[in-house]
Amino acid sequence: MNPVITLLFGTALIVLLYFFFVPNGGVLQLWRKIKKQSERELVEDALKFLYNSEYDGIQYSEESLCSTLSISAEQKNKLLTRLKELNLIKQENGKISLSAEGNSYALRIIRVHRLWEKYLADKTSVAETEWHNLAETKEHELDSEDANKLAAELGNPLHDPHGDPIPNEFGEIPARQGIKLTELEESKFGVIVHVEDEPKEVFAQLSAIGLFPGKQIHILKKNKDRIIFEADGNECVLATELTDNISLIPIREKEEIINSFLTLSNLKQGESAFVVELSNALRGLQRRRMLDFGIVPGAKITAQLKSLSGDPTAYEIRGTTIALRKNQSDHIYIKTA
Repeated sequence: MNPVITLLFGTALIVLLYFFFVPNGGVLQLWRKIKKQSERELVEDALKFLYNSEYDGIQYSEESLCSTLSISAEQKNKLLTRLKELNLIKQENGKISLSAEGNSYALRIIRVHRLWEKYLADKTSVAETEWHNLAETKEHELDSEDANKLAAELGNPLHDPHGDPIPNEFGEIPARQGIKLTELEESKFGVIVHVEDEPKEVFAQLSAIGLFPGKQIHILKKNKDRIIFEADGNECVLATELTDNISLIPIREKEEIINSFLTLSNLKQGESAFVVELSNALRGLQRRRMLDFGIVPGAKITAQLKSLSGDPTAYEIRGTTIALRKNQSDHIYIKTA
């Protein structure tokens, strides 16, 4: 072989081996770091699955663990062995459950997840259908100190945008409240307190209808196949197989019920009203824009002029005229003067 080619080949091999094995920076070290991180994320995902199942009172099996984490039976066995070695789970009479350490670890992951969803909802314009997947990644990246700083920035919220309770820094978490939508009787009123965000396709459908925590509804008719209800003056139909994803609290106060469906879009030209609150559907940049307009509780607002098409409408608030479309004014609750 040509000596020059041999020299070049040898040099290239040495360089390659150096970059592969160099301490704290080689390809091998990078691969090990990625592998270790993937193993940690799998452990955390397993803890979160076990905690959520126990919290919701759902019976789970090793097979359901495999299905949820998309792992094989062999991987599952290795995972359970690792969880036992770390003292994160215990097994009694063939049943797996979280240990005290596992429960605490799971709550830390859930706290980060729900705080990040709250951050995305309040501080960004990210679509609600993307919150969960983005939080699934972020929950493995932030530690307890990061979570506490994020919570403080958000005002230490008690619930995420779906209505799930957020564990506090001490690992305390309240029980979920409310009844299923199917349990609310005909002609009764209720306010949504939780909308399940999985599966994503179902959540997207519920979001498209405009169902979210804080929304008040009136049951018009129900049978084994569907529920017909009113929300913000609009009639909606929902298949019963989707209703288990919605929890609500019944409303009994008459005055609260009467005011619950009056939105700015109901205001006729020349009429005035006072802002009661902004719907939870107005989030992030859109919500801040409304606040910048002066649309805050107690502010007086008057419908001045509707466009020829009927949308948008010009409103006067604090001496300034602004134009709002119906899909915006639908989410501003008012009380007539």
